[in-house]
Amino acid sequence: MTGFLVAVINQLLMRPFDLPRFLGEVVFIACFSNFINLFTSLFSALDLPDLPLPWRLVAGLLGIMTLGCSISFYQRANLLMHPNDGTTNILRFMYCKNKVVQAQLINFNVPLLLTGICWLATGKVYAVNIGTLLCLLVNGPMIALADQHLWHNLHHNIALPKAISDRAE
Repeated sequence: MTGFLVAVINQLLMRPFDLPRFLGEVVFIACFSNFINLFTSLFSALDLPDLPLPWRLVAGLLGIMTLGCSISFYQRANLLMHPNDGTTNILRFMYCKNKVVQAQLINFNVPLLLTGICWLATGKVYAVNIGTLLCLLVNGPMIALADQHLWHNLHHNIALPKAISDRAE
């Protein structure tokens, strides 16, 4: 449901409505949870959650760095994207003058706000830990680093309206 709502928000940010992009994001999010379940099962079978904290930190950091590189590649290919990664691209090119770290931090504000609201309502926070903090700090810079230094002939295949700052008044 959250992914669907983010896909709707992406359409509002972009204007005009882009049906192929919207459907692609919805299809992506429909398949995404199955991959998360697959990897969760794999990591549990490998006893990753039971490793000592330093090893889990190393595994988490390597995973986040790999994720940042992967996001860089598939944002540049721009074929099918997770709605949240689509939001980063929209913010990056339409609102943040191509600054991916700034766009990623703005994009992370929404789940942080929702987490804060849940905490205020219940007094509890679930599934926020060191990995979450590492992701907040490392994901945007890793995407930027991969954009600059990995797979140079892959360029952003982006179809967005003109940036807000470039539009005629």
